Amino acid sequence: MLAFQEFTAVTTVGDLLMHTAAALPDKDGLVFPDRRQSFSEVRAGALRMARGFLAMGVQPGDHVGVLLPSSPETVEAFFGLALIGAISVPINARFRARELTYITENADLVTILTSGKVSEGLNFIDRLTEIFPELVDAPENADLSIARAPKLKRVILVSDDHAPGFTDAASFSAAADTILDETILNLRAHVRVSDTALILYTSGTTSDPKGCLISHEALVRTGQAMAKRYEMTEADVFWSPLPLYHIGAMFPLCAAWSVGASYLSMQYFDAGVALEMIERDRATVTYPSFGTFIADMIYHPDFEKRDLSSIRIMNSNMAMQPPSFARAIQDKIPNIIQVGTYGMTETSGTVTTSFPTDSFEARTGRLGKPFDGLKVRITRPDGTECGVDEVGEICVRGFSIFTEYYKDPVKTAEAKKNGWFHTGDLGSLDADGTLMFHGRLKDMLKVGGENVAAQEIETLVCGHDAVKLCQVVGRPDARLQEVPVAFVELKPGATATPDEIMSFCKGKIASFKVPRDVRFITEWPMSSSKIQKFKLKEMLEA
Repeated sequence: MLAFQEFTAVTTVGDLLMHTAAALPDKDGLVFPDRRQSFSEVRAGALRMARGFLAMGVQPGDHVGVLLPSSPETVEAFFGLALIGAISVPINARFRARELTYITENADLVTILTSGKVSEGLNFIDRLTEIFPELVDAPENADLSIARAPKLKRVILVSDDHAPGFTDAASFSAAADTILDETILNLRAHVRVSDTALILYTSGTTSDPKGCLISHEALVRTGQAMAKRYEMTEADVFWSPLPLYHIGAMFPLCAAWSVGASYLSMQYFDAGVALEMIERDRATVTYPSFGTFIADMIYHPDFEKRDLSSIRIMNSNMAMQPPSFARAIQDKIPNIIQVGTYGMTETSGTVTTSFPTDSFEARTGRLGKPFDGLKVRITRPDGTECGVDEVGEICVRGFSIFTEYYKDPVKTAEAKKNGWFHTGDLGSLDADGTLMFHGRLKDMLKVGGENVAAQEIETLVCGHDAVKLCQVVGRPDARLQEVPVAFVELKPGATATPDEIMSFCKGKIASFKVPRDVRFITEWPMSSSKIQKFKLKEMLEA
């Protein structure tokens, strides 16, 4: 007789919430610095959102834009749409007119959920009215008719604002009251794990963003796989600063709730508030993920003052931060388990990550092994498989891969070949099958005919005692085609000159890799979580 085997109960996004709320109704499910909701309160909010959307004409399969900063309403909308089989399209709150117009049209949005003033200088009513001036002459609380966005019928507010062309929160709530919960639960039963749960638009650097279709199964199973790898239970408290329009927040939310753990989020990242929140709520799993977030936290004046001893696991290694990050964290929290991670939007988040039992060197120097059910291989330009420690393109296959790029079969075919997703990232696998990231294929400089990985120079420069962060881009050069230029942010109170940084590099790497110039910077041009190198290049050209 076969022994009982462990299994994963794959489910839809909506059912994930319903199951957890039924099991742990009174436990904190969602926590913000100034608000907290139990799982049953989140479920009630999601059902209210679902009833409101349905009353406004949203049908299963429709695409709904969510233009909000991270908030309880953002989470309720995502799960509410999942319950009725509609598709969430989270929109980066940093996007301006051109990007918002493109996504509204490209994603075939039928509805946008948004708010008024979010902060000084950020008002989504103003931004959307700038894009669609027809709103000024449209009545409130009525269907829209916009020539450039013919499918867009409603722009709904969650804030207590009123504006021509918008549907106010009170009208949305009143409409929701006309729909029974039983209607939503009936629709929920028709949603399949293979259906699309969300469309996430990747940040474009040289072209318009691409809309990645991600299924319920891909999102939930990636979350479940991470919870299993990190040995998470309902006793855990999961903190992530990433915005809820980023895959690095969406699948960890599913990871936490798949085991009944509380999920901590922030409307926007503030290092001081983050440290206070981790201490206050006794976070056990933390997911800062990106060097910019980690650097702001460990160099914040409150870092040494806060009690962070509750943290048992931190995703602190993306293979791009200086070793000093890992040392500073380990010195402050001696019992912490730092883990390395590799993933992206097209893979529904994490592909590889460390096991908690891996050595410190492995967890802080490499990026772990694939989740169960995923495979990684490294290939040469001719498609053949690389050998041990040989650098080539990272390719992935398995349950987490995005379905397609929306309305772009050409780019889909370019990225997905023979069952493998070609990431466009450079990596290598050691003899134990552990991944290392070596930069983007497109983030290579051509210096005098030699291929130079920007990340190699960045890692070296970050080894300088005064350097907090470094990014390297190429500057056109008449003789060498291009040469490396380093943008550097110094640690608080530290000083250095360009000559000192360049001298530090000499003798440690080949001379053609040494930066020809160093530009000091205090504020990075950012997407939701990544430094936008194309803007650094624009700064050089200017």
